[in-house]
Formats: sequence, C-alpha cells, structure tokens
Amino acid sequence: MATDTRVAWQTPEITPVPAAQEDALRAMIDGKAKPLGSLGQIEVLAVQLGLMRHPEPPRAENAVLMVFAGDHGLTEEGVSQFPSAVTVAMVMTYLAGKACANAFAAATHMDVRVIDAGVAADLPKHPDLIDAKVRKGTANAARQPAMTLEDAALALSRGMELAVAEIHHGADVIALGEMGIGNTSAASLIVHRLAPAPLDQSIGIGAGQDAEGMSKKRAAIEKAAARSAATAPLDVLAEFGGFEIAMMAGAVLGAASRRRPVIVDGFIATAAALVAVRLCPAARDYCVFAHRSAERGHDLALQAMQATPLLDLQLRLGEGTGAILAVPLLRAAARLVTDVASLDDVLQGRL
Repeated sequence: MATDTRVAWQTPEITPVPAAQEDALRAMIDGKAKPLGSLGQIEVLAVQLGLMRHPEPPRAENAVLMVFAGDHGLTEEGVSQFPSAVTVAMVMTYLAGKACANAFAAATHMDVRVIDAGVAADLPKHPDLIDAKVRKGTANAARQPAMTLEDAALALSRGMELAVAEIHHGADVIALGEMGIGNTSAASLIVHRLAPAPLDQSIGIGAGQDAEGMSKKRAAIEKAAARSAATAPLDVLAEFGGFEIAMMAGAVLGAASRRRPVIVDGFIATAAALVAVRLCPAARDYCVFAHRSAERGHDLALQAMQATPLLDLQLRLGEGTGAILAVPLLRAAARLVTDVASLDDVLQGRL
C-alpha cells in the first residue's frame, strides 16, 4: 500500500490474483467439452475472471456502467470544436435515457449510473444523478495545474467509494464511461507522461477536429507539457487530468480492492486505468480492456499495460459504449467456467 505524504492519499489494499492457480484454471478450461483452444481469447478471459474471484466461481451477470462527467479548463485554448456546455447537454441526455450509452446498456441489460465529477455548471437534481462534484471543472492545464493534489486525491477517493458501493449493492462487474469536452487532450498528456509515450503520437482528433483545430490542440497540449515536468502518477493526474479521469482511476482501484473486474472503455478510460495501475500495479490484474479505439494514442496506452483488447470496432465515442459491448463476452467467459461440462463427463455420460 503506497502513501503520498504530501496529501491525505493512500492506495487501497489490492490483492494480486493468485498466479499459482493459473495452470489449474487453464487445465480445467482445456478439459471442457470443446476442442483444445477453440474459444481463443474467451478462454484467456475466462482464466482472468477465474483468477480474480478464486476460489469462488466467476460471475459477470450484474454489470453496471458508471459514466463520470467533468469539464476541462484546457478548452480555453481551443482544444475542442465544442464548448463545455455540451458536457451539460450530454449529461442531461444520459439522464433522459437517450444517449448511445443508454441504448447499448438497454440492449445488454445493464444499469447506468451518471456521476457529476466536475461539470462546470450547477446541474438540476435528478434521481439518477450522483453528485460527487469536486469543483466546477479543472483549471487551464496550459497555464497552471489542472487541480491541486488534494483535489486529485479527493476525486480518486470518491471514485473508489462509488465503485465499492456498487459492488456492495450486487455489481459483479464495473464498466467505465466518461463525458467531458476536452478530455482527450488531458488523456494525451497523461499517456505521454505515464506510458511514457511521445507526445505527438499521443494526440488524436478527439470528438472531431479539422486541420486548423488540430493545430490549436497540439499547441495547447505542447504548452501544457512544457509547463510541468511531472512524471509521478499523482502529480501527473493533478497537473493534466480531469475530475472524471481521476474518479475513473479511483473506480479501477475500488473494483480491484474488492476483487471485481473493471471493464476499461477507450482512450480516456485507458488513461485513467494507467493512472490507477501506476499508483498500484496490482490493479492491472483486474482490468479488462474492452476495445481498441480509433483514437490515436490508444495503442500506446494499451502497450504500456501489456493489454490485448477484446474488440476492434473503430469506436471513438467514449461514454462507455465499447465497455458495454464487451459485457456479453465477460458473461460468456464466466459461464464457460461455471456452466460447460467437462469432456470426460460428456464421454462418460455423466450429464
């Protein structure tokens, strides 16, 4: 358990998966009623899920999407073609049940939680909105730290608490989603420092940028990177991150502390997972990477964590849409462990 003595922040106790059980789990799956290795990556996923919950059987039926929303002061530099007001509009769209994430979640029988991590507005009260706001958006990271170390620690703690609460109420799987105009820029800076990766290769088009927009975006991100040489994970999060990114990182740590899988969505969620893993390497065992995003820089973040994503659908929306689409694969992998007969039982007629 790591402690940062500058702030009241302590990573939770996270138990690494029992690697000594891996061979036994693989042998059990190899002995199922199927040709050896015929389910490919699903078998790899089944082993991962089995190790997380050992000696209990894996479960993935009750999956919850947590959509964290926050605004970024870096938008003052023109990093996005959309104003911060779009963050508010999209939060209200989630609450109305009309966003892509809502539609996909309904198709996969998932609950959706919408969390105000740091939206730059006073949101109206809503029974489905969780108010965890740290501040009304971050500061402009091109000119000053995006947040204080204390605020970064608070956002991490709130994300952990929210994920643990969902697990306490029966969630088998936590899926991460986000909304925040400007957050691909923050994610690029985090990946640049924590992967580490070349800055230029970490910058993509985000929600859609033309050539002029990309020029402004690169200039702003380069200005932010030049302002601070931070490389320690908590420092990088405070210098460049967003409250929604910090809370997603906390959710990763919270899920891992309770030995539950957390499905990491695309580029921004992966940047958050990178923060969590750099803070506590054992959290990596509990991360399932949903898909390979079309956003430039995502491959670099995945490589930094030696992650093989389950899907490659050229998604770059965010919201947790890719994480939702991966949920049926986790359910299938868990049921491969628990529901499929062994080949010996089939051959001996013991069904």
